[in-house]
Amino acid sequence: MNYLRTAAFLFLITATVGCTNRTPKSEPVSGDDNGTAVITFAEAEHHLGQLTEGEKAGCFFKYRNSGTGPLIITSAATSCGCTVPRFDKKPLAPGDSGIIEVIFDTSGREGFQAKTITVQSNSEPPVMVLKITAEVKSRNNQNN
Repeated sequence: MNYLRTAAFLFLITATVGCTNRTPKSEPVSGDDNGTAVITFAEAEHHLGQLTEGEKAGCFFKYRNSGTGPLIITSAATSCGCTVPRFDKKPLAPGDSGIIEVIFDTSGREGFQAKTITVQSNSEPPVMVLKITAEVKSRNNQNN
């Protein structure tokens, strides 16, 4: 019987100590708070207009770090190899702006085209999807 009382007593003490040392959810777990980056795009979609098959066209997506911490873009992936994004990998300070350049190669394309660029970063939200569209005319029908 003493064994059960001792075991129950130790369990009660362990449970009580474990509960009293918990950090409340409203308090930050770490004292090292560098702020939160927030990426804000001026426009999330660009229409490149009418293009002739074989042309390369580009545009710029301007963005701003409207948060309180440094913004780092970790990747920009496209839905097609015909679309190439370029971006700066250096941290962007709060309040500063940057651009993502996107080049679209129309070679082998015809008709309405819609391509996406998925941007991943340390911001809130961590993933943004940008879009470019164009109407690509055949080289053979340039006069139409």
